Amino acid sequence: MRIILSILFAASLASCSVNKAKNETALATYFDSRGVDGCFTMFNNADGRVTVYNMQLDTQRFSPASTFKIVNSLIALESSVAPNEQFMIPWDKVERANAEWNKDLTLTQAFKVSAVPHFQELARRIGKDTMQRWLDSLQYGTTKIQSAIDSFWLNNDLRVSPDEQLGMMKRLYFDQLPFSKRTQQLVRDMMLQEDNTQYQLSYKTGLGKDAQGMPIGWLVGWIEENRHPYFFVTFIRAKKADTDLTAMRLEITKDILAHLGFLKGEM
Repeated sequence: MRIILSILFAASLASCSVNKAKNETALATYFDSRGVDGCFTMFNNADGRVTVYNMQLDTQRFSPASTFKIVNSLIALESSVAPNEQFMIPWDKVERANAEWNKDLTLTQAFKVSAVPHFQELARRIGKDTMQRWLDSLQYGTTKIQSAIDSFWLNNDLRVSPDEQLGMMKRLYFDQLPFSKRTQQLVRDMMLQEDNTQYQLSYKTGLGKDAQGMPIGWLVGWIEENRHPYFFVTFIRAKKADTDLTAMRLEITKDILAHLGFLKGEM
């Protein structure tokens, strides 16, 4: 709620009018039809309007899971732990179920395949003190590192709300985070997933579990149509422990974007 209110306040200053968040209850069908709980929030930068489904869930904090790779990458690049996006960490020769992780990976490659071991090694090289300073500077979620430096974003030690993630996306897009423009541009480039004549879609996914051990899924980013950015966060929480949210994150997001009129280059 804090980020939504601050975005609305900033928008009101720019436009001399107060824009209220629109509660889009029709979006429930995209979660209900798949048997999951969830929320979706979008900020239209052109007019400051916020579209939200399930405000109550939107303001609760959860493990960021692999969406934290955005922050991890920013810190690694800014601190020169990773001098550039082509910085490579050799494979540790441990065979893992995800074959895409079992090789030497550059930062960009590791980001694209969401290679957990790669970013755990980055975090170890960054170190707890440096990581903590940046989390404090960003005011990212609960901010505190109370467990191992290579797992605190995976085990519900660090938690962040969808609302806060939305604010992070907007600030990253407009170079408003406390990092150099170069660092923010490199991470934005890594987040670009789809680029065609109708739209550009940039995002990072995440999979994890909440404090009760139920699967959660994230997809955070923005869509650009006709050079206008719209920032969004999709959050999913399973009702059954064996629910696979891997494909569902993008499926729900694209269904909602289509419902709202996107993906055709007409927004």
